[in-house]
Amino acid sequence: MENNQQNQQQSTSELVVRREKLANLVAEGKDPFVLTKYDVTHSAPEAIKEFSEREESLAEGETISVRVAGRLVSRRIMGKASFAHLQDGDGRIQLYISRDGIGEEAYAGFKKWDVGDIIGVEGILFRTRTGEISVQASSATLLAKSLLPLPEKFHGLTNLEQRYRQRYVDLIVNPEVKDTFVKRSQILKLIRSYLDGKGFLEVDTPILVPLEIGASARPFKTHHNTLDMDMYLRIETELYLKRLIVGGMNKVYEVGRIFRNEGMDQKHNPEFTTIELYQAFTDYYGMMDLVEELYKMLAKEVCGDTKITYQGKEIDLGHWDRLTMVEAVKKYSGIDYNDWASDEDARACAKANHVEVSEDATKGTVLVELFDAFVEDKLIQPTFIYDYPVENSPLAKRKPTDPLFTERFEYFINATEFGNAFSELNDPIDQRERFEKQVAAKLREEPESHAEVDYDYITALEYGLPPTGGLGFGVDRLVMLLTDSVSIRDVLLFPTMKPEV
Repeated sequence: MENNQQNQQQSTSELVVRREKLANLVAEGKDPFVLTKYDVTHSAPEAIKEFSEREESLAEGETISVRVAGRLVSRRIMGKASFAHLQDGDGRIQLYISRDGIGEEAYAGFKKWDVGDIIGVEGILFRTRTGEISVQASSATLLAKSLLPLPEKFHGLTNLEQRYRQRYVDLIVNPEVKDTFVKRSQILKLIRSYLDGKGFLEVDTPILVPLEIGASARPFKTHHNTLDMDMYLRIETELYLKRLIVGGMNKVYEVGRIFRNEGMDQKHNPEFTTIELYQAFTDYYGMMDLVEELYKMLAKEVCGDTKITYQGKEIDLGHWDRLTMVEAVKKYSGIDYNDWASDEDARACAKANHVEVSEDATKGTVLVELFDAFVEDKLIQPTFIYDYPVENSPLAKRKPTDPLFTERFEYFINATEFGNAFSELNDPIDQRERFEKQVAAKLREEPESHAEVDYDYITALEYGLPPTGGLGFGVDRLVMLLTDSVSIRDVLLFPTMKPEV
C-alpha cells in the first residue's frame, strides 16, 4: 500500500513537472503540438539494415544520412553528449546527441525532454565502439510532448487489466505485444487470399438486423429513431449469406464482427470476429477438406510448421481425426447410442452415468450431453466431430440414411470448439418447422424474449437454395492458437472492459 501511494505521488509530481515544461515551451514560442509534419526517410530497422549492407563499401568520408522519428524510450545524459533510444512503429535505434552536433541551445533543450516524448532526429549513421549502429544527430526536433510518464522500464506494464484498458501504453512498453497483432493481420490476409484463390467473393451483410431470431445466443438490442423500431446487433452472418447463395452468388464469405450479450471469460468476448463462408453444390465433407487445407497452410505460413506449441502442448495441425458423435461418445465413455431403444432408455443411461438431462430429453439430446461430459475435454489434437442429432442442429440438412441426425460437424483443438459446418438445410418446409419449434422453445424458456421466425429467409428458400456447404469459425480463437495466447483479450486490441470508476 505504501509503495503504491509513493508511486502515485511520484507520478502526480512528474505530471506537474511535464505540464510546466510544456507551458515553458509555449511561452518560448516552441509549442510542440503546432508542428504538423516531419519528413521521415527511414524506419529504425531500415536505417540499421542499410548501414549493415553498405558499411564495408562506403568510401572514406562517405556517409548515410537519415531522418527518423518516433518515441524517446530511454536516454543517458553524459554532460556534453547523450545516448538515447528512439522507438518507431517497426523497431528501435540508438541516438548519439551532442552539444557539438546539434548546437548548444538545442542540446540544452534536448536535456529537458522526457522519456515518452515524440521526437524527430536527422543525422548520419555510424557504428559505436560497442558495435551498435546509431544515428549521430545533426538536429533534433520535439514533435509532441508526453504529459504522462511511461511505466518504469524495468517493471514494464505488468497489470493485465491495465494493459487491456490502455493498450496504447501496453504497445509502447511491451513491444512484443505488437507481434501478436501483426500476426493477426497476417492471418486475416492469408485467409482472404486463400478463399479468394478458391473463387470465393467477400461480401458485407447487415450488422443491425430487424428481428431477434430463435437461436440460443442473446443479442444486444437498440432502437432506430427514424423508423421507430427496435433493432438487434447480429449474432451471426449466416442467414444473409445463404440468401446470396439463393441469388446465384455461389461462393461467398464474410469477415464479420459478431455481438452476443453473454458472459465473458478467457475464450469469450461480447464482440468478436468470425468468418462464415458458403459454397453451392458441395456438402459438409467439402467443408472438412477446406478446413484441413486452410489450417495447414496457416500453420506453415505463420508458425513455420504444421506442428505448433500451444501452452506447452504440441499440436499437429497437419493431421486431423474424424469421428461421428456416436463414435466419439462410445470411444471415450464406453456408452453406445445404438443400445438405446427409446428416449427413456437414453435418459436412464444419462442418470446412471451422473449426467443431468431434462425430463423430456430425447436420445439426441442425451447424446449431446454425454459428448459434453465425456468427450470434449479429451480432444486435444485436431478432430472433426460430425453427424449431430437434429435436435441441436436447426440449420443443417438431415442425413438421408438416418433422419435423426444431420450433416453437421464441429472441429476441436486443445479441447476447444473452433468452428461449425453444415450441409445446409434447403428444404423450406422442414426449415419452417424447425424454426417455429426453436422459437417456441425459446419463448417457453424466456417468456420476455422477442424471438421470431425469420420468415423472409423461409421465402428465400422457397425460391430454391442449391445443395450448399457452409462453415463458420472464430478468428480470435484461431489467432490465440497460432500466437500461443492464453486469453481472447490478448488477441483483441481493445477487449470489452468495465469502465473504471
